[in-house]
Amino acid sequence: MSNLGHEKVETNIGLMVVLVTIALSLGGLAEIVPLMYQAEAIKPLPGVKPYPALQLAGRDVYVREGCYNCHSQMIRTLRFETERYGHYSLAGESVYDRPFQWGSKRTGPDLARVGGRYSDEWHRVHMINPRDVVPESNMPAFPWLAKNTLDGAEVTAHMRALKRLGDPYSDEEVANAAKDVAGKTELDAVVAYLQALGKHAPRGG
Repeated sequence: MSNLGHEKVETNIGLMVVLVTIALSLGGLAEIVPLMYQAEAIKPLPGVKPYPALQLAGRDVYVREGCYNCHSQMIRTLRFETERYGHYSLAGESVYDRPFQWGSKRTGPDLARVGGRYSDEWHRVHMINPRDVVPESNMPAFPWLAKNTLDGAEVTAHMRALKRLGDPYSDEEVANAAKDVAGKTELDAVVAYLQALGKHAPRGG
């Protein structure tokens, strides 16, 4: 563009706004559109399926309580990360996560591979009062989770919505969702969700 053209753009605020908007739009499309097609091409890892009713309910509580603000679920391809947490995170593990919980905030440890590392009872005690099992912990307590019972209709509606979005739930799984969470507490659900994390990850770093 000639100097005269530059001067015309720089002295005309309206034209500058239009051109900047066009440039940002094109740049955004160039970044977003390929990612959309790439996401559709990602296949689940062997064994990875949509969350069963109880785990799905637990994931909803995990998101509601803001656990992602302190815990990531993304292990990077760095040696000190894989030695501590296990195999680095793969997109195929999170195909059915809406929204995914990868993140980068680590006030607490990464939870991508926490499934099976501790007993159900350890998780229960830890959620009700973290200091009982980790004295130096600064994690808040969540005692109300043991008192709140799950809403079967809400879980069913969520599974039905995810099925419409493409998650391969069977009609039977959706129909049985309320029965599967009947009498369960939010604490039961969160523990079930945590115990499922990373169980289909590749072995090794």
